[in-house]
Amino acid sequence: MATLVCLGFGYSAQHYVAEFGARFDRIVGTTRSEPNATALATAEYGGRSIEPLLFDGETASPELTAALNNADALLISVSPDESGDPALRLLSDTLAPSKLQSIVYLSTVGVYGDHAGAWVDEESDTKPVSARSRERLQAETEWQAFAARTHMPVSILRLAGIYGPGQNALINVARNTARRIDKPGQVFNRIHVADIALVIDACFARRADGVFNVADNEPTAPGDPIVFAAGLLGVAPPPAIPFAEAAKTMRPMALSFYGESKRVRNAKLTRDLGVTLRYPSYREALTALFAAGDGR
Repeated sequence: MATLVCLGFGYSAQHYVAEFGARFDRIVGTTRSEPNATALATAEYGGRSIEPLLFDGETASPELTAALNNADALLISVSPDESGDPALRLLSDTLAPSKLQSIVYLSTVGVYGDHAGAWVDEESDTKPVSARSRERLQAETEWQAFAARTHMPVSILRLAGIYGPGQNALINVARNTARRIDKPGQVFNRIHVADIALVIDACFARRADGVFNVADNEPTAPGDPIVFAAGLLGVAPPPAIPFAEAAKTMRPMALSFYGESKRVRNAKLTRDLGVTLRYPSYREALTALFAAGDGR
């Protein structure tokens, strides 16, 4: 029986299971709260149900330990803290002698920090700016050390800005919550959640090891997808807001994103994993999402 354990059963893990869950006989997903576990127990993802277990990053239940002892694949998206990755901190003794064939850890392109709009790849310097990204980089280092120590393949996926069904510029424009912030020279990469699922599956299938950038082909100004989404919806885009003005009311997390600018290369996905993105830019993705009814 092939078993997948997802430590953190959030947006990306849910979409992976919805598309590729049939590869597994048993799927276990963790969440931090009882209400979430109850909701997960009654939901289906691509026709598959999962076994929800609690994992709060502070203790590991016997049920979770037992599931990991029998797992073939492990997908990790729980957030690290200032002390590192809680999954590795609490579960490394369970994972090291397990039957696991492959581990995939979801990280962020934020670990590169600010490169003033220059291109970065997996060999580029990492100089994270935010505490959040520094914690991710520390967790990456811990997982790489675990892989070296146990000879277990660990794929570290550095994700760009995630969007997809229910979470995209079309919906933001339709709800009048989109802000078109103008900061000259600022660029972002993005990645559709369906492409994240493709990469996760390729990593499991190939028992891949190492770091992979998971980003689209076309870094652009932050307001470009908003203008494109407004065109699909047949409405005027929101007016551009100078960054200096917008910054006065931005939350610290959002503000930190605008303190970093880089263009992320994704060539390693095709070269080493054989992945061709379904949505190489926001245009193909938003067009497909609009056809599926998002924002209408």
